[in-house]
Amino acid sequence: MNDKIKILVIDDDPEIRYTFETLLLAEGYDVEVAETGMEAIKKTKERRFNIALIDINLPDINGIQLLTMLREGTPKMRKIIVTGAPTLPNAVEAVNKKANAYLIKPVDVPQMLEVLKEQLEQQQSEETFSEGKIEEFIQSRAREFLERNR
Repeated sequence: MNDKIKILVIDDDPEIRYTFETLLLAEGYDVEVAETGMEAIKKTKERRFNIALIDINLPDINGIQLLTMLREGTPKMRKIIVTGAPTLPNAVEAVNKKANAYLIKPVDVPQMLEVLKEQLEQQQSEETFSEGKIEEFIQSRAREFLERNR
């Protein structure tokens, strides 16, 4: 089983896709790229990603709309908005639509790597919490079952 961290880069600019892919591969991540929102949705149906880096300006769908669609289809994947045209309204909308982070292009590479690390830690923490809750539920049901069948 490949437990490498999987990142999906969604951007219509081929140079940005190439740069992010090259940088993230060098950091040891498993990276795929998508040029459009629909391509990204297709890829998330075929494979599980830990993180998506989502450009706001895509040729087929607004990145905020894509964020919502991905949140519904892949709730555990961390979603980071990346934009070269930051505005207060799109930042507020991204937060309201539950973006996990918001980066501004040109991206500061050390900052982006730190945000990725923080998001992965948060994701791991949530998964550990969920697993603990499931285990607690099973143990509780097992105790109830044993008490009823004594």
